[in-house]
Amino acid sequence: MNTATRGPPEVTLNGGSTGEPLASTAAPVPPDVGRLRFDPARALWLWGMLIPGVTVGLTAATPTTVAVSLLLTFATLCLGHSVGLHRGVIHRTYEAGPLTRGVLAYLFVLSGLGGPLSWARLHAVRDYWQNRPDCPPYFAYGHSMARDFGWNLHLRFEPADDRALARLPPDVLKDSWLRFLERTWPLHVLGLAGVVLVVLGPEAVALCVCARTTASILGHWAVGYAAHVWGERRHALPGAAESGTNIWVLGVLSFGEGFHNNHHAFPGSARMGHQAHELDLGWWVIRGLRRLGLVRDVRTALDAAPEETPEAQQAVRGHTPRTAA
Repeated sequence: MNTATRGPPEVTLNGGSTGEPLASTAAPVPPDVGRLRFDPARALWLWGMLIPGVTVGLTAATPTTVAVSLLLTFATLCLGHSVGLHRGVIHRTYEAGPLTRGVLAYLFVLSGLGGPLSWARLHAVRDYWQNRPDCPPYFAYGHSMARDFGWNLHLRFEPADDRALARLPPDVLKDSWLRFLERTWPLHVLGLAGVVLVVLGPEAVALCVCARTTASILGHWAVGYAAHVWGERRHALPGAAESGTNIWVLGVLSFGEGFHNNHHAFPGSARMGHQAHELDLGWWVIRGLRRLGLVRDVRTALDAAPEETPEAQQAVRGHTPRTAA
C-alpha cells in the first residue's frame, strides 16, 4: 500500500516553476491538446452566487432555510452529481430506465454546477490525459491550490480534437434530454430560485440557492484538488500521471467522491468506498435504488486490486468491470 502524499509546487503560466516535478514546467495546455480561455459567464455565475450567498444568505439563515439547503444539497450533489451524472451517465456503472436517469440528471442541473454534457466532455478529457504519462499541467496537480482556483473556476478548456470522447458511453452526447438540459441549465436553477422566493422569501433564495450553489462549486473543486495532492494512495496505476488519493473525511462529506484513488483504479465501479470504514453515501443510495427496482446491473470491482488480475487491469483502463451480485 502506498500512503505517500505530495505537496504542490508552483507552476507559472509562462512555464516557470518554483519546485519539482520538472514536467510541471510545461505550458498548462500544449497547442496540440487544446487551449484555455477566460470564461466570463463562468466567473460571473460563481461570483454572482457567492456575494449574495455570503452577505445575505449566511447572515439571515434560519433552521428552516438551513434544513432546506441541506436537503437540496443531498438531492443535487449526492443523487444528481455523484450518483446520477458521475457514476451513472459518465461511467455507466449501472443501468437505469430513461425516467430514472432523466430525473437524476435534472437534479444535477439544480446543483448549479453547469450543464451535464459540458461536464461529461471535460471529465472524459481529464480522465484521458490523467491516465497518460504526458498529462498536461492543467489536468495534473503539480501546482498550487491558488493557481488551480484560477484555472478551474475561471477558465474554459477548448480541446484541439475529440480523441478523449470515446471514453464516454456512445449514447451520452446524443441524448435529447441531456442536450436540452445543456442548453437551458441556468433557467432551471433560476426557476428553483423562483419557487424558493414564493415559498420562503428572498433571504431563503440567498441561502438555499446562492450560498448552496457557491458551496457546491467550491466544494467540488476543493475535493478534486485535495484528492489528488494529499492523502492515501492505496492503488498504483503504472503509466498514469495522476492516480488520485483517498481522504476519509472528504470521502464522507462528498458522498464517496473523496475516495478518489479507489475511483481512479476502478472507474467502472459504482462503489467508491471500498473498505468498511470508507463511508460512501452514494453507494448506499445506489443500493437503495436497486432495491426499489430503479437501477439494475450495478457493477463493482472490489474483488481484486488493480495490479493483481487482468480483469482489474481492464477496470483501471475504463473497461466494464465485474457485475455486482
